[in-house]
Amino acid sequence: MKLNFRILFLTLLLASSLFASQKVYKLNLATTWGPTLSPLFDAAKNMAVLAEELSNGRLQIKVDAANKHKSPLGILDMVKGGQYDLGHTASYYWKGKDIATLPFTSMPFGLTAPEQYAWFYYAGGLELMQKVYAKHKVLSFPGGSTGVQMGGWFKKEIKSLDDLKGLKMRIPGFAGEIMAKLGVQVTNIAPGELYTALDRNSIDALEWVGPSMDIKMGFHKIAPYYYTGWHEPASEMQFLVNKRTFDKLPKDLQKILITAMRLSAYDMYVQNYDMNATAWQEMKKEYPNIQVKTFSKEIMDAMKKANQELRDEMSKKSPELKEVLDHQDAYMKKIREWSKMSDYLYLKDNI
Repeated sequence: MKLNFRILFLTLLLASSLFASQKVYKLNLATTWGPTLSPLFDAAKNMAVLAEELSNGRLQIKVDAANKHKSPLGILDMVKGGQYDLGHTASYYWKGKDIATLPFTSMPFGLTAPEQYAWFYYAGGLELMQKVYAKHKVLSFPGGSTGVQMGGWFKKEIKSLDDLKGLKMRIPGFAGEIMAKLGVQVTNIAPGELYTALDRNSIDALEWVGPSMDIKMGFHKIAPYYYTGWHEPASEMQFLVNKRTFDKLPKDLQKILITAMRLSAYDMYVQNYDMNATAWQEMKKEYPNIQVKTFSKEIMDAMKKANQELRDEMSKKSPELKEVLDHQDAYMKKIREWSKMSDYLYLKDNI
């Protein structure tokens, strides 16, 4: 029998192509969160499940919680260095490494979650984020929002700026710098020690997240004043992806990964919204003495002034940060008018 080498070659080429299309890509993801911290850890788990389902098993992602890799605040370095292919964390943790990463989580008095998602996906925010992270050799994508975070639990009512002076409070990051300018003694305490510190008066107040996560910590049992938010109106988590890993994936799996991240991020926002509502109903039923408070205009004005001063100082040191903040400010001026016309006035007239 005479072999037709052309047909044989085409057959082998087709078989090779089919085999390659079924290749399984196994990736590892590290999170900042422990395995029981819902909904933060849920977002990473759900993304991995969705990516595997959408790819028909060709993309498999193993998720390691912080108790496994032991470096909750080392995610950027681990993904950049290739120890992990992906990470799930928050951009403002890298403020000390790169100040321009700060606004991609949330800024005091900034965009709300729906506004920020619109900025990311339809107004150039995502492109700015990739530009900032390019130097770190990683890609960054929105990873789920907690929405407006509460202003904190206080053991005494805060009526004036004088009440803040000397107050011992756990409030980390940029918000802590603002509070420090107002005379607060800012401290950072490990999460596992917060309840004891508040109970024993080592601190007078603390900021955590919102009812969905605060209820597990039990702060409402010992601090009756629950202040509304100002410092993190749209705390967006992030997915980090090693650029070399991403470039090695077939185009269809790149698209599937991006889609899985986007869907799981929005789902976390919705999940947390429901969890907040459910937890708040439970809190106020069991502890009716809880008083929801809003900081006075005097305090809010002082916070806004301190916030602007700090932003100006940081922007002078980082043109890249200034570019991101200016971009966000311009978009907020545009979208806030619609937010007021729609959500604000609707709620104002129906509550």
